[in-house]
Amino acid sequence: MAITANDPAVTKSAASAERAHAATVRMSIADIARFLQDNLGQRLTARITNISDPRQVGKWASGDSAPRQEAEERLRAALQVFQLIQDAESLYTARAWLIGMNPQLEDEAPLSVIADGRYRDVMVAARAYVDGG
Repeated sequence: MAITANDPAVTKSAASAERAHAATVRMSIADIARFLQDNLGQRLTARITNISDPRQVGKWASGDSAPRQEAEERLRAALQVFQLIQDAESLYTARAWLIGMNPQLEDEAPLSVIADGRYRDVMVAARAYVDGG
């Protein structure tokens, strides 16, 4: 079966992905850390970035310090996926999706997969979820 640009499912995830990408690249890292801290908490946000002290997330969120490049990449990936799911569903669904076991990720939580640096795997799973797969 061929997939066309007029396929509503493809259009839904593609449009959500574009909006999520645009939102992510326009936000400062402090704003991203604050958003994730507010919606996931400091502990989960710290887990995404593989840091041991969750209070460091608060320092990033306030702009008192900036994360290292690897941590920033993970924060931006988490936000982009969060925004993709939230755009198509809701804030609560996005949070639940990120912390729950995911069969497309071998029953790992998407946040753990992001922490492992496998951003693309999570984005593929998120798009499949949005498209109803």
